[in-house]
Amino acid sequence: MPVNLRLKRELAARTLGVGVNRIKFDPNYLDDIADAITREDIRSLVTARTIIIKDKKGTSRGRFRTKHKKSKSRGKGSVEGKKSARMGKKEVWVRRVRTLRKHLKIMKDRKEIDNVKFKALYLKIKGGQVRSVAHLRELVKD
Repeated sequence: MPVNLRLKRELAARTLGVGVNRIKFDPNYLDDIADAITREDIRSLVTARTIIIKDKKGTSRGRFRTKHKKSKSRGKGSVEGKKSARMGKKEVWVRRVRTLRKHLKIMKDRKEIDNVKFKALYLKIKGGQVRSVAHLRELVKD
């Protein structure tokens, strides 16, 4: 008659800090496992490879890649909400201003504009008068 080792499995799981389903017993040494009553006994059986911990199962990278690719390739039809709901107005503003200021600084470093022109354009950017990098370049040419 086989011995019920459910409690031993639970004790091993608690001792080793893994799930009950990840504990596997070697069928040749079931008597030794039945005799184990302390956590120390369980640990010694693990070192003796009588109790084995199964590896964790996870999502394979290949499966993840295909799933990720599918989610990325959804078209415009899956887009819900206004443009401003998906990215806030302030976030759009901050991104645009930072980009424009970065380009303005590069132009100044390359000596394309002098300090006076830099200051004037900087204030225009701050005031929201510059729409884009292309518009900034147009203003520099004028």
